[in-house]
Amino acid sequence: MANKHQSTTRFSNRVADYVQFRPHYPLEIIDLLADKCEHTPESVIADIGSGTGLLAKIFLENGNPVIGIEPNREMRLAGEQYLAEFGRFTSMDGTAEATRLPAHAIDIAVAGQAFHWFDPAKARAEFIRILKPEGFAVLVWNVRRADTTPFLREYEKLVVKFGTDYQEVNHEHAQKKSVLRQFFGGEFSEVQFDNLQRLNLDGLLGRIHSSSYMPAPNEASYAPMVKQAKEIFTAHQQNGVVTFEYDTAVHYGMML
Repeated sequence: MANKHQSTTRFSNRVADYVQFRPHYPLEIIDLLADKCEHTPESVIADIGSGTGLLAKIFLENGNPVIGIEPNREMRLAGEQYLAEFGRFTSMDGTAEATRLPAHAIDIAVAGQAFHWFDPAKARAEFIRILKPEGFAVLVWNVRRADTTPFLREYEKLVVKFGTDYQEVNHEHAQKKSVLRQFFGGEFSEVQFDNLQRLNLDGLLGRIHSSSYMPAPNEASYAPMVKQAKEIFTAHQQNGVVTFEYDTAVHYGMML
């Protein structure tokens, strides 16, 4: 995957926008895992690639102890600040392939919007090492719908036009069943939830800035990208906002 070697640094200059303008995760995930993965408020959660803490938050709000593993210093510090009110949150510098967690200490290992940056074989070995016997792995993505509304179709065109390596870092490959079967070591389950995000113009621009494949302000293509984004917003806003639609895809199972 192009630029995969930069996966631990490529978001460093986009942290503030990531915290503020990335979609959150639906609380239905908690109910799903309680029903299917023996999840309770006392389950010890490892959030692998925890970033700025968006996925960890729903577990902390449920009362769970959460250990966030994040190699990017800027994102890790932002996550620590974002989740400072939660006494059961621990933050560590580590990767999916080398978490630095003790063996067989984790009930559920989760990854939100992160698995596509992992080395699947090495991450599989590490997940097996840190999980308790019969522990669960849970991979979550907020998958932006690209063609369900006129706004989303125009936004997708914007991303394709201006994205520097959009196709290369797209997480669709990581969600292929063959890749996931190899990671889980067999069959796994999948559930999708509807997820909406409504943004004003500043929010739309912030959402664009949060994407590592979109131009930064010091790049020549930045100004024309912003101009086109404003035009798209003006054409499709309703009551001052545009709506992003996501399918929150949850893949879960025991590591076999």
